[in-house]
Amino acid sequence: MPAAFFVVRATVSDPTKRRAFDEWYHGEHLPDAAKAFGVKKARRFWSVSDPTLHVAMYEFADQAALDRALSSDALKTLVAEFDRCWPEVARTRELLVLAEEFETG
Repeated sequence: MPAAFFVVRATVSDPTKRRAFDEWYHGEHLPDAAKAFGVKKARRFWSVSDPTLHVAMYEFADQAALDRALSSDALKTLVAEFDRCWPEVARTRELLVLAEEFETG
């Protein structure tokens, strides 16, 4: 079964809040989400082309593991905490399934 990914795109419109958002995500949210979801890997990105765009990507072993996480109380808790801490930050979510992986060397 191919790996599955949960991608959360957040728009931090106020540049004065980016550092606090980054520290909170690094120190609290990403570790809490990775643990709650039981993911293989969790990654965060800031867009170079759009400095307001933050992307978090959680890698699951397969679609079934992703589905379990999305239907869990853990997700509801994480979303509620995000909303409490960052009510002004808009988010979108995407679910992806790995179609192909290519490595060189």
